[in-house]
Amino acid sequence: MYYGEIKDCDIANGEGVRVSLFVSGCTNHCEHCFQPQTWDFEYGQPFTAETEEKLLQLLSPSYINGLTLLGGEPFEPANQRALLPFVKRVRWVYPGKNIWAFSGYTYEELTQSAGHPRCEATSELLTLIDVLVDGRYVEAQKDISLRFRGSRNQRLINLNASRKAGGRLCFLPDRGQ
Repeated sequence: MYYGEIKDCDIANGEGVRVSLFVSGCTNHCEHCFQPQTWDFEYGQPFTAETEEKLLQLLSPSYINGLTLLGGEPFEPANQRALLPFVKRVRWVYPGKNIWAFSGYTYEELTQSAGHPRCEATSELLTLIDVLVDGRYVEAQKDISLRFRGSRNQRLINLNASRKAGGRLCFLPDRGQ
């Protein structure tokens, strides 16, 4: 897997101060994507053991709320396979931090479809994520007033609450309180 960028003090891609990993590779190719360069699976730098160590170090301060995965597309199968062991490690080292993931795929596509984007890593990776921001960016539904997303079709899914509700999807509010 490759990644395009790491942000070490990100306040735009999830609640609180976060470390964000922008992975490379995306087959969604949303019209008006804000980072089309990340569609290329070899854009940026290789995701190595050194990259993992750097991210773990960046997550260590107490003011960092958690990790955000975005891209590109974290749920491309090749990216899921690379991210799963890393995310498991983040959970083990920092059990009090939360993990957000942004995907152009919907929750339903990730959980119910056979074939792309599902792979052997999908179900376990989803169990490690606290909040999933799902759905392709749709220019015709652009809404700059929304929290953490760009178009009205995208959802802020609280996966922890959804699991507690027996799989019924629970959402975060659109605006901060």
